[in-house]
Amino acid sequence: MSPGLVWAIYFNLPVESKEGPVDNNSEGIDFLVNKDDWGKTRFEETPVPEISSGQVLFSVDRFALTANNISYAFAGDLLGYWRFFPAPEGWGRIPAMGFGQVIRSMHPDVAEGIRCFGFYPMSRHLVIEPGQTGANIMDASAHRDGISPFYNQYACSDQDALYQADHEDVLMLLRGLFMTSFLAEDFLGDNDYFGAESVLISSASSKTSIALAHQVSGAKRAQSVGLTSERNREFVGGLGCYDKVLTYGEVTTLDGQSPAVYVDMAGSGPVLRAIHGHFEDRLRHSCSIGATHWDSDNDREGLAGPEPVFFFAPEQGQKRIAELGSEGFQESLASAWSGFRVFTEGWMEIRRGNGREDLEKNYMAALRGSADPSQGQVISLWGASGE
Repeated sequence: MSPGLVWAIYFNLPVESKEGPVDNNSEGIDFLVNKDDWGKTRFEETPVPEISSGQVLFSVDRFALTANNISYAFAGDLLGYWRFFPAPEGWGRIPAMGFGQVIRSMHPDVAEGIRCFGFYPMSRHLVIEPGQTGANIMDASAHRDGISPFYNQYACSDQDALYQADHEDVLMLLRGLFMTSFLAEDFLGDNDYFGAESVLISSASSKTSIALAHQVSGAKRAQSVGLTSERNREFVGGLGCYDKVLTYGEVTTLDGQSPAVYVDMAGSGPVLRAIHGHFEDRLRHSCSIGATHWDSDNDREGLAGPEPVFFFAPEQGQKRIAELGSEGFQESLASAWSGFRVFTEGWMEIRRGNGREDLEKNYMAALRGSADPSQGQVISLWGASGE
């Protein structure tokens, strides 16, 4: 993806901060997840990494923790997420969107002190090997070979005209997921919504789903139908971006003769089968994006209707850039974001956490699906809790 496009969006929301005492320990810490059982985690203390010629060392300031991070674990082998950041055998370091600062550089084109947005591990440090540099630094480390350029970019704040230091938390919480939702709706529009009258969106309380519903409702080409749990029904219903909100058990109350599209953010086998079985050939397209219900039965044998496909946002982004050009794509994206930014001010509050205890607590809440959907969690391992 062209430099400057993915990261050049400015988010403006008030911040509620939960501060803790400063932790002056300069040693490294990595949050590790068992790749076969994501409920098993551990922290590994490491020396501050040494770097060699051509490499750069980031201090990871803080990162966002959302349901997206669980989706990264779910697609860890499929899309290479486990390869982003090497870990001990059997363990993984889940990527998170955040900000870091270059504290040591042995690359001639990367100065120490540069602050960058991008994918970081849930750790205190990250070593990269820059290839392309400029407004965006591209990590060309061998273990990232074959991974989409979308995920390998680190945007330099001092060259981002829309960057403002006071709003970093919202940038890391929403920029990536909004891009995914923007491109998902763009893909549907490319295909005339497959002739559907409604777009069914599971895990309707997740921020990615909310962004997609906002885009679908704004396009006015089909109804946005949110599917959620009873626990989150009131919250989802009060957002205003869904034309209709149902619990998962109410799927069969929908008009099965009306053509529909299903966007699966939950990854729930029972919900997938219920929707496919209810609509059958009236389900015009079925795609998966997230996996908030990662632990549900996902058996697809004998599934009625279309074969579910995985939606890969960078592919749609590259297609649209090729058609509109870099400037045209950026204008389209910025216009869409402007409306969504205003919309989020009415329902999302940001909370900061510090240290190991806060990270583990919020990670387990995201894993269980029990996190408060009205909040955005931002974590730093340079804090005090659990230290």
